[in-house]
Amino acid sequence: MNLLETSIEYLKGVGPKRGQLLKKELGLSNYSDLLHFFPFRYVDRSHFHKINGLISATTEVQIVGTLGVIKEQGAGPKKRLTAQFSDETGSVELIWFKGVKWVKDSLKIGSTYVLYGKPSVYQNRFNFPHPELELLNDFKANPINGLQPVYPSTERLSNQGLNGKAIGKLLKNLLPQLQNTLQEYLPDYLIKKYRLKGCREAYNQVHFPANIEELEKAQRRLKFDEFLFLQFELLQQKQLHRETIKGFAFKNLGSYFNDFYKQVLPFTLTGAQQRVLKEIRKDLRQGIHMNRLVQGDVGSGKTIVALMAMLMALDNNFQACLMAPTEILANQHFSSLKELTQPLGVEIALLTGSTKSAERRKIHEQLENGTLKILIGTHALIEDKVKFKNLGLAVVDEQHKFGVAQRASLWKKNSLPPHILVMTATPIPRTLAMSVYGHLDISVIDELPPGRKEIETHHRYDSSRLQVFGFMKQQIELGRQVYVVYPLIEESEKMDYKDLMDGYESIERAFPKPNCQISIVHGRMTAEAKEIEMQRFVKGQTQIMVATTVIEVGVNVPNASIMVIESSERFGLSQLHQLRGRVGRGAEQSYCILMSSYKLSANAKTRLKTMVETNDGFKISEVDMKLRGPGDLMGTRQSGDLNLKLASLVLDGAILEQARLCVQKILNNDPQLALMPHQPLKRKLQEKLADKTQWGKIS
Repeated sequence: MNLLETSIEYLKGVGPKRGQLLKKELGLSNYSDLLHFFPFRYVDRSHFHKINGLISATTEVQIVGTLGVIKEQGAGPKKRLTAQFSDETGSVELIWFKGVKWVKDSLKIGSTYVLYGKPSVYQNRFNFPHPELELLNDFKANPINGLQPVYPSTERLSNQGLNGKAIGKLLKNLLPQLQNTLQEYLPDYLIKKYRLKGCREAYNQVHFPANIEELEKAQRRLKFDEFLFLQFELLQQKQLHRETIKGFAFKNLGSYFNDFYKQVLPFTLTGAQQRVLKEIRKDLRQGIHMNRLVQGDVGSGKTIVALMAMLMALDNNFQACLMAPTEILANQHFSSLKELTQPLGVEIALLTGSTKSAERRKIHEQLENGTLKILIGTHALIEDKVKFKNLGLAVVDEQHKFGVAQRASLWKKNSLPPHILVMTATPIPRTLAMSVYGHLDISVIDELPPGRKEIETHHRYDSSRLQVFGFMKQQIELGRQVYVVYPLIEESEKMDYKDLMDGYESIERAFPKPNCQISIVHGRMTAEAKEIEMQRFVKGQTQIMVATTVIEVGVNVPNASIMVIESSERFGLSQLHQLRGRVGRGAEQSYCILMSSYKLSANAKTRLKTMVETNDGFKISEVDMKLRGPGDLMGTRQSGDLNLKLASLVLDGAILEQARLCVQKILNNDPQLALMPHQPLKRKLQEKLADKTQWGKIS
């Protein structure tokens, strides 16, 4: 057995009881887990301070002194332990609120200790809450030079003597045992080309660095490795997908596509739309299975591209479907696509949870006999009873809102899996696209239709509400329409935010009938009631739409020129950007007004400032990823963690690019990693991927 797979309980200083606790508290089961349990920070333990030299702004300090009187004070939850600690310049109080018995039993009054901790001030005197203490003789026996690693721990582990420092000691026991196991797996030419530290030395230095320069080199090597393995996994999946999964070959561009392009298309395609259509066309005619992600900002014209791809399927005697995450969005797609395809005589239908039984039976029948060519719907499309005669293309809109297994269900709708075209209006940062979506072919529509004016965005505080109402009245008098979006449906006692119903009533007072009509839409209404209110606004029968975020995607009203977002500090950047994209769809100047209270967190200020400064969805997504992290940004937690221990998609984009280019070159020259220099790397990859579920062939 590989030494790295040895159970952690066999390591000196652990044993069965501590082994179980380490597994439960930190997920550390074996030697490999502990080796990859990296410090979360490092402290400089080479300097010593004197008690009379402490200042209130001091961070962690190290002092040599003598332990004096120890006292237990209080009882029950308020029980605490205090001790006097002094050197030749003065004394301070040490205090512990947790693990009182264990700490008291371990201390020796009158002994000389090295104290390490962060001083705090109480009643003009310094004290040290929960300091680290080590007997001076023990400290001298194992002197600390330069940087010392700080490992995370938990209260339960600390109570069993396994605080962060003790975990460091476990690693000191482990690393010497692994020196022969940590064999280099990267070929020499890569280590030289990218100036990488050796594998064994990188692990030694990341845990116990000689200095900051050695630490940075060690971290760079291990980050490179993490990205390298990730890219191998993604690009080999992509390679395997191309080689093994057959797809229907759409050889013809016939009357459906050509008539639509020449006679029906109401505008000229942008250069970006034309480029993406060519990429899709190239995929579809090759006879390999298409697995393509189309990303584009709000209003960039993804739906037209998807429709024209579906018409390619129809021209080759196949059916097509489009799956959307919400009924509102599915309805919107159905309305716009039905109108666009009407001149072509295409049979198109809508299937959602609200579809009546009789209509549902008719859809099932027409799907199976092939008379129904295009089906639009929600996740109702993936039900087992939905059977196509010959499904050739499945379009998935905002795919991150569906689970992996849900998307996989589309594959079972034909003998060969239909081609998959995934769309997202959430621009994806480059590093996220190279990792989470690295197994897909990616197309970007990075150009808005001509004539669109950039939306003006302004941040206003609640005290400016009357001025905002005045501006809304001016726009309504010019014939425009207004969205007002709220984060809540009803009053919350815990949060001081205006809610939808209260807002609706205040807007009714400020914009009385008959001069102004108001629609209201929220998640607790029936689908039918929502649709009625939506249609009133679409047809211009109402001037103001008061809504929750159900209108975030899918509503297209070119005459709407103002988006007012109430309590905007409560929304994420991506959501704010999506909401703003509901206006700016006509020729007139449009505006987005971000209302907020004066109490704003640092993150909220950054979000609102970013929205005011830019309309660029890709720049916004980069800021969003820095604020939220990559896992939350695209709902990627649903398809498994990226398992990055050291590397960061936010901070280490340059290393990721290097790793991806490196993997692409290796796979181009040696797809099976059969050449001698790549053999150790191949073995390492096989170890890494042995236990992973392969979802890669599913977009």
